[in-house]
Amino acid sequence: MPVEFLGIGGTNDGSETHARSGASFDKEYTLRLARAHEEHGWDRVLFAYGSGSPEPAQAAAYIATKLDKLQILLAHRPNVSYPTFAAKTFATLDQISDGRLTVHFITGGTDHEQQREGDYLTKDQRYSRTREYIGIVKKAWTSREPFDHEGEHYRFADFVSDVFPAQQPRPDVSFGGSSPAAYEAGGAEADIFCLWGEPLADTAAQIESVKQAAKDAGRSDVPRIQVAFRPILGATEELAWAKAHRTVDAIKQRTTGGKSLTRRHSLTSPENTGSQRLLEIAERGERFDRALWTPTAAATGGAGNSNALVGTPETVAQALLDYYDLGVDILSARGYDMVDDTIDFGRYVIPIVREEVAKRDRERATRVVEPRRESLAVDG
Repeated sequence: MPVEFLGIGGTNDGSETHARSGASFDKEYTLRLARAHEEHGWDRVLFAYGSGSPEPAQAAAYIATKLDKLQILLAHRPNVSYPTFAAKTFATLDQISDGRLTVHFITGGTDHEQQREGDYLTKDQRYSRTREYIGIVKKAWTSREPFDHEGEHYRFADFVSDVFPAQQPRPDVSFGGSSPAAYEAGGAEADIFCLWGEPLADTAAQIESVKQAAKDAGRSDVPRIQVAFRPILGATEELAWAKAHRTVDAIKQRTTGGKSLTRRHSLTSPENTGSQRLLEIAERGERFDRALWTPTAAATGGAGNSNALVGTPETVAQALLDYYDLGVDILSARGYDMVDDTIDFGRYVIPIVREEVAKRDRERATRVVEPRRESLAVDG
């Protein structure tokens, strides 16, 4: 199966290791980073969401008008707009980008962060709302006839959109999480289910949970799986590990005294299951499998995509292929010096992974063809 690479559509040059040098929305930097992805073999970039961050749909639209090939993963939280309005926004952006949009729905793992924009639902209520929201958006994207809706969270009558996505029947829906409620909602509604990088055995267990949730929802298919990492590369193993330790030292300097890197995430007691899992894994050990390293996650309180893959490009590529062999076909990666790390990963890691995936596909095709030839020979 094909493999895809997802990067980050950052709007400024800040990261966990250093504060940004300019405005929160730096147009020139946003374009420079997106262009680095497009020119170095990446498939798409994520425009993330935060309560005080630049509005991601606007930033994504800006990039869509500047670049021709790069695809967009747009993060959206259901608490910030009514689903019929959101469906029109997404359809318009898909038209602007000539069908390059995927929408990533975020339920929200932190009560405090949600409340900053007026959302006081409980976590379980938020998952229920997200599932209903996605269903409405899908119907608004595809229905040419007016429809009514009366659900737990939304009620409206006689809606029909006059703008539809360029992609037919609709763009893909992406969803993430690590709790049973997340598996249930994403298993039912998502085309892509997103996980943070964990050891291979833990990731395999999560994939099975997603597959079972899809089956329980009555689906005949299953979501594609995406897994996210922080690559730390070096020309040699020694240089890569020295860089890794400098990286975590820089993170710790910024969190001295228990200071969080963001206003929405606790360093010690995160509310969301995904971050709790990353911290639990870090307590089990620093190194797992071929290249997974947990101190970057521990230093940030398991904030978001924070477990690293450390090593030479060959080592990191082989580590990614281990996840591909589990059934992961979307690999998300984001460095700490975003432009330079994007270029290095694109130059030195992506080609190795793509070549090896193509080799696996050829071998798989051969295994399918040879028994068929043998059968025909026997029949003849």
